[in-house]
Amino acid sequence: MKVTLAAAAVLLTLAAAPVAAQMAGNPAAGYKRDVGLPASAVPAALREVGFDQKLNERVPLDVQFKDEAGRSVVLGNYFGARPVVLAFVYFDCPMLCSQVLNATASALDLMSIEAGRDFDVVAVSFDARETPAQAQVRRKITLERYHHGNAEEGWHFLTGDQAAIDRLTAAAGFRYSWDEETKQFAHPAGVVVLTPDGRLARYLFGIEYGPRDLRLAIVEASEGKIGSAVDALLLYCYHYDPMTGRYGLIVMRVLRLAGGATVLALASFVLIMLRREGKLGRPFSPKPAALSPGHSALPSSLSPKP
Repeated sequence: MKVTLAAAAVLLTLAAAPVAAQMAGNPAAGYKRDVGLPASAVPAALREVGFDQKLNERVPLDVQFKDEAGRSVVLGNYFGARPVVLAFVYFDCPMLCSQVLNATASALDLMSIEAGRDFDVVAVSFDARETPAQAQVRRKITLERYHHGNAEEGWHFLTGDQAAIDRLTAAAGFRYSWDEETKQFAHPAGVVVLTPDGRLARYLFGIEYGPRDLRLAIVEASEGKIGSAVDALLLYCYHYDPMTGRYGLIVMRVLRLAGGATVLALASFVLIMLRREGKLGRPFSPKPAALSPGHSALPSSLSPKP
């Protein structure tokens, strides 16, 4: 489905021209566009910008890039074992891309699951002019915010030619454009979480991601291979909303859990009380004392005389 970004674009027209090409993602919840606003009021560079959510579709794992060290790689090198958090950025971006990467690193840094062990992070530049040297610089800056796991193995920054970029962005539904006036790219902000076999699982929009939302998206994309019992419970109580790119509480499921817990507690209480009543209401019947050989259980006065 297409995620409309026109409302955010309207706000950006009020900013300075160099900032106008920076798109922050979905409009805020509850935002209403002014009545009668013509489409022509939206800057041309922003009219075709956005995410087309292609949930459960696969990205091309054979597309070729270069990593931050300049080595030729295919996208499939980072799939197969773990979920992947994918971010489309360009490393020379003056504002928005840095915020996306920093917010991702900060949110992931708060989690007990670790990059390189439980998931991978792949940042792909959509500017074909950028080089592995620029990717290396951006990677170093980003990883200053991440202090867990084997970051060297879990974070990957890729550059590629225009054909490779076009294949991947089209498959993921990432739409961007070049603004000739500001000499910058207009693009949406967000990250995409994919399954280990390369299927698009979740889209998270904006420049800040709640650790709960990002963690649940990664755990859900892992198909139960990572995460705790608490994560499984949260996934039961929270549902992903593709329109907002967030997880919302499902009240009915919470009520079912609360009702089940109440019934279980009552049943346990009744069982304990029945056991206790059984012990207290049992008639007292002392066991006869054990007799040594040659001794009689009768009193001495009643014992037969020899």
